[in-house]
Order: sequence, then structure tokens, then C-alpha cells
Amino acid sequence: MWKYYALLSALFAAITSVLAKVGVKGISGNVATAIRTVVILLIAWGIVIFSGQFKEVKELGKSNLVFLVLSGIATGLSWIFYFKALETGDVFRVAPIDKLSVAIAIGLSVVFLKEEVDVKVITGALLIIAGTLVIIW
Repeated sequence: MWKYYALLSALFAAITSVLAKVGVKGISGNVATAIRTVVILLIAWGIVIFSGQFKEVKELGKSNLVFLVLSGIATGLSWIFYFKALETGDVFRVAPIDKLSVAIAIGLSVVFLKEEVDVKVITGALLIIAGTLVIIW
């Protein structure tokens, strides 16, 4: 099932890039990020409340909170820089370079989470890096 969720994530990320490029026209990336964040906040909490998962908030431990806050900070910075890139760059250049995060995430997961990767994953990461370099130059 995770593969379907990942494919839907990729689809909506692609749609997001195109919609964001149009939405950022004439405004700063910071304003665009703030508006997008409010929308996501409402949707995320709506899902939690209406799915009956709100009770899990009481189960959050200190470690959960620390790492989720740090993840939120990283997400916010990612969005800010993404919208800054979209302000002046073309979607067909910005979006693929942004996806270099896939190769970086693979490297970080190996170093910090001790996840094991095989030759296919390493090859895929190297192809992503090569593709990013082609797009940059």
C-alpha cells in the first residue's frame, strides 16, 4: 500500500509545483508559504479530528515532540526556499532540483538511521544526482 501513497504523493507534489508557480506570481514566496501553511494546517487537523485520532496527542512523548518540531522547522525552511526558487525559476528546473532531496534522504537514512540499501537504491540515487547536475548545467 505504501507504494500507492508514495505515487500519490509524487502526483500531488507535481501538481503543487505548477499551482504554486501560478500562485506566487506578483507576491513574495514568504506570503505564499504562509498561505499554503494555513491551508495545510486546517486540512491536517481536520483529518486528525474527524478520524478520531485526536486522542493520540496525549500519547506524544518528549522525543516525538522534539523530532516533530525539528521536522517542522526543516519543512518550513524547505518550503520557504522552494517558493523563493519558484519566484524566479522555471518549474521544470526548480522541481527536479528540489527532488535531489530523495538522494540526500537516502544518504541521511543510511548514516543516521542505519538503514540498509542495495545496489538498486544506490544506482537510483546516483541517477537522481546525475539528472540534477544535467538540469543545473
